[in-house]
Amino acid sequence: MKKALMLLNMGGPNNVHEVEMFLKNMFADKNILTMNRYLRRFIAYIIITKRLDDVKENFETHLGGKSPLPELTNQLIAKLKNRLEMPIVPAMRYVPTFATPFLEQFQKNGVDELVLFPMYPQYSTTTTLSSVEDIEKCCLALDYHPKITVIDPYYDDYDYIALIAGKIIEAMRGKETTEYDLILSAHGLPLSIIKEGDPYEKQVESNVSALKIYLYQRGVIFNEIKLAYQSKVGSSAWLEPNLVDVLRNPTNRKVIIYPLAFTIDNSETVYELDIEHREIVQKIKYDDYIVAKCFNDDDGFVDFMVDRVNSLV
Repeated sequence: MKKALMLLNMGGPNNVHEVEMFLKNMFADKNILTMNRYLRRFIAYIIITKRLDDVKENFETHLGGKSPLPELTNQLIAKLKNRLEMPIVPAMRYVPTFATPFLEQFQKNGVDELVLFPMYPQYSTTTTLSSVEDIEKCCLALDYHPKITVIDPYYDDYDYIALIAGKIIEAMRGKETTEYDLILSAHGLPLSIIKEGDPYEKQVESNVSALKIYLYQRGVIFNEIKLAYQSKVGSSAWLEPNLVDVLRNPTNRKVIIYPLAFTIDNSETVYELDIEHREIVQKIKYDDYIVAKCFNDDDGFVDFMVDRVNSLV
C-alpha cells in the first residue's frame, strides 16, 4: 500500500491574526465543549470575548507574535523525511496547516493508507479522538476512503519513558536532584469529561508511575515527585491539583517542571510554564525554577517515531 504519515496536533497560531481563529475553532469543537451546539456557541462567545485581547497581547509580547509549535513540528518532519519513505505532513486541528489540502493531494497521488501519529502521548477525547474524527470527516467530504491507521497511545512505552527521563536529566545538568521537587505537569481537563469515561487521567497517572520507577531504578532521586495539572479555564471543576496552587504553596523552593502531556513545545510550555508561572515563583522567592524542554526534533524522539511507524504491519 502507498502510505502517508500525518502528525496530529492542535496547532498553534502562525501569527497574531490566527489567535482568534484558534480560539473559535477550539471552542467550537464538540469534544472540547461537550454540551449542545447552541449552548456551546454561547459559552464559546463568552470565553473568547474575555480572553482574546489578553491572549493576543501575550503572543505579541512574549512569543514574537506566533506559537513555536509549527516551526518545531516542521523541523521534526524534516528529520523524519530522512528516515521514512513516505509523505509526512503536519495536520493541525484549529489553525493551518489543516488536513484537507494534504488529503486532496494524497487522493490525487493514490495514497491508500494514512498513518496518523498523535503528538499527544496520552489518549483523550479532547485531543486524539478530536483529531482523528477531523481526518475522517475531511476524507468523507472528499469521497476519499483510505485505510486509516492510528498509532496507539505511548504514555507507558518504555522507550518513551526513557526519553522523558533523558529530558529531565538534561535540564538538571550540574544540579543535585535530591534538592529538587520534580513536578510533572499535565494539561488539565474538566472533571465532567473524565466522568464521561475519558481515559486521560488514568493514562497520565500510569505515565507518572512508570517514570517514577524508571528514575528510581537508575538512581535519579528527587526530593519529591508530584503530578499537577495546568491550563485551567473557567470556573467548573477540573483535574486536581492545579499547578498554580502547587506553586503558590511550596514545600520546597527548588523545583523542575516537566510538561508531561506535550511532545512539542508550544505556548503552554514556553509562555505559561516558563514565563507566566515563573513570575509566580519569583514573587514567592523560589531558590530555583527549571522548566524542561519537550522532545521537539530530538534525534531520540525521531528514532522513537520511526520505530513506531515501521512496526506497523
